[in-house]
Amino acid sequence: MKAVLRTAIAAAFSFGAIVSAQAQDSVLNLYSARHYQTDEQLYSNFTKQTGIKINRIEADDAALMERLRNEGKNSPADVILLVDAARLWRAQVEGMFQPVKSKLLEERIPANLRGGDEGQGAQWYGLSTRARIIVYNKVRVKRDDVATYESLADPAHKGKVCTRSGSHPYMLSLIGAMIERNGEPATEKWAQGMVANFARPPQGGDTDQIKSVASGECGITLANSYYYARLLRSTNSEDREMMNKVGFVWPNQQTTGTHVNVAGGAIARNAPHRDAAVKFLEYLASDEAQAYFANGNNEWPVVDSAVARNPVLQQMGKFKSENVSITAIGKNQIPAQKILDRVGYK
Repeated sequence: MKAVLRTAIAAAFSFGAIVSAQAQDSVLNLYSARHYQTDEQLYSNFTKQTGIKINRIEADDAALMERLRNEGKNSPADVILLVDAARLWRAQVEGMFQPVKSKLLEERIPANLRGGDEGQGAQWYGLSTRARIIVYNKVRVKRDDVATYESLADPAHKGKVCTRSGSHPYMLSLIGAMIERNGEPATEKWAQGMVANFARPPQGGDTDQIKSVASGECGITLANSYYYARLLRSTNSEDREMMNKVGFVWPNQQTTGTHVNVAGGAIARNAPHRDAAVKFLEYLASDEAQAYFANGNNEWPVVDSAVARNPVLQQMGKFKSENVSITAIGKNQIPAQKILDRVGYK
């Protein structure tokens, strides 16, 4: 599996360099699927506060998990940051994490945003959230006609719906949440309706979906909220023109609430610097770090006391979120994939 690996220290370091760094007391080896430049401030602030140097490898979630499998018990990883409940759950069941018993984390991170046996300590902690919103073309679609996820499968929207691949973790998590709320038969019927309404086969990422809606190729799509917020904050004239053509909906506000996903962190099973790893997770739950998730990358803090001063998030407004366990969403990815396979949702 190919992936671009980047380093976050002044000079690039290799696997061997990470291993040699294990002899240092003030070091943390971070495997991160977060690829946001705005996170640089988080890491540098942690080092300033603690003196702990962060060696970082970045790749997509699948590549990091494959690397961890290959490294086995010799892995130098201390902390693993993954994006999406489905990926966190998969890494947990494969035994890539170890339980963390931290009073601070348990007090600050809501129980539904933690994974694993609480008696032994959570296997992973959600650190920020993002919502799965509906984006629509203002000319082709009326806002009130797309108020729920379920409404996208209405035959009235035939030829209007675009999404990324159904097998992408973002979609698997949404469908996993729908299974938890509505049951498998109803969710499969919804997936059949979605396929029948496709304007084109699923392709591209969330930003591509928004662009396709703005161009009129599609009338409706699903996207993570931080992609939408990022485009709203853009100073690029083309982006501004594009965003004038689309609107968004917080789905299911009168029923179950909008689906919310999570980016989370865990301590690697064989972490050589466990104490530093715990300190890092606790730092990411601090008000300072939590506010940075919002202000830097348009995500929502999971800690109530954190103050987000992101004008676009404030502009998008408050919404009712679903009350579904992130762990349940992760577990449901297997029946979700089976549903997708049966209905031909590629």
